[in-house]
Amino acid sequence: MTMAGNLRKVTGLGRAGGLRRVARLARRLPRVDLNHHARSPLGSSVVNCVTYENGMRVPECSDLFSAVERVRKKGEGFVWLGLHEPTDSEFAGIAELFDLHPLAVEDAVEAHQRPKVERYGETLFAVFKTVCYVEHEKLTATSEVVDTGEIMVFVGEDFVITVRHGRHGSLGPLREELEAAPRQLAKGPSAVLHAIADHVVDDYLSVTDSVQGDIDQVEADVFAENGARADPGRIYQMKRELLELKRAVVPLGRPMEELTTRPIRVIDPEIQAYFRDVLDHLMRAKEQIAAFDELLNSILQAHLAQVTVAQNEDMRKITAWAAVIAVPTMVCGVYGMNFDHMPELHWRFGYPLVIGVISVACLVLYRGFRRNGWL
Repeated sequence: MTMAGNLRKVTGLGRAGGLRRVARLARRLPRVDLNHHARSPLGSSVVNCVTYENGMRVPECSDLFSAVERVRKKGEGFVWLGLHEPTDSEFAGIAELFDLHPLAVEDAVEAHQRPKVERYGETLFAVFKTVCYVEHEKLTATSEVVDTGEIMVFVGEDFVITVRHGRHGSLGPLREELEAAPRQLAKGPSAVLHAIADHVVDDYLSVTDSVQGDIDQVEADVFAENGARADPGRIYQMKRELLELKRAVVPLGRPMEELTTRPIRVIDPEIQAYFRDVLDHLMRAKEQIAAFDELLNSILQAHLAQVTVAQNEDMRKITAWAAVIAVPTMVCGVYGMNFDHMPELHWRFGYPLVIGVISVACLVLYRGFRRNGWL
C-alpha cells in the first residue's frame, strides 16, 4: 500500500471522504489569514497556523483549510495550529475538521485537567501543566510564588493542535527553536510533542531552583537569633505553593513513562528515545520537590520547637521575678498587720534593718536565678 493510501486509512481523509469534508468546511467559513488572529473566522483564540514540509515552514499556506488540503493531498508534512483559551464555538469547526474526540475537546476547552496522555483512535491527546515563578521582593504569608497554566496537545499523523490556558507558557520561542532545527522538525508532529514536553519540564527545573532560594531564606530567618519571632505564615505559604507545584509535576510521571516505553503509532521511534531524557529531568524535578517538602516540614517543626523553648524561657523569667518580689511582699505583709506588740516595732533601727534584709534577700535570689540562666 502506498504512503498516500496509508495516510487515507489512518486519517479517514481520502479523496472521497476527508478531503470532501475539508472542502465543505472551507465553503462554510471564509478564508482568512490565521496569522492575524483578530480577523480569524475561528475566533480570536487562534494564535498561529503554520504548515511544515520536510522540516521547513511553508509561508504561503497560512489558511487552515488550504493548509490541511495541501498536506493531505501530498501525503507529507503537517499543520501546526496554536490556540489560546478557545471557546466551544471557536473549537467546534476545528474538532470537526480533524475528527477530534468529544471528550478530548471538552477537556481542551474546559481546562483545569490533570497531566495525562490519552489515545483516541489515531489521535494522541496530552495535557501538560505549565508553571511560572512569580517574582517578589519579599516573601510574606500571602505571596504568590508559583503560577500554573495548561497546554493541551492533539497529535495526529499530519497535524498538531496546541491549546494553551493561562497567562504564561507562550510557545512562540519554542516554535522558533524548532524551525531553527529542520532535521528534528522533519520527523513530524511527534517532534513538536517532544519539544513541548521538554520545554515544560525544563520550566519545572527552573522554578524549583527559584523556589529553593525562597526556602533557604525562610530557613535562615527561622534559625536566626530571633527565629522564634519569625512569621510561621510564610512557612505555610511556601508549603501551599509547593503543593501547587507538586500537582503539576508528580502526575506527569506515568504519562511520560508511557511515551517512553509504549509503542504509539503517531510517535516516531527516534523521537520516543528523546522522551527518556525528558523523563530523567522530570524525575529530578520530582525529587527536588519531595526534598523541599521534607525540608519545609523540618523547618516548621524546628520553628514550633523554638516557640516552645521561647515560651519556657519566658515562663522561667516570670517565675524568677515572682520569687524575687515574694520576699518584700512577705515582709511588708507581716509588718502591715498593725499589731501593738510586734518585735522591733518601735526600735529606732527597725526600718533600716528590714529594708536591708529585703534588699539582701532579693539580691541573693536575683544572682542565683541569673547564675542558673533563669534571668
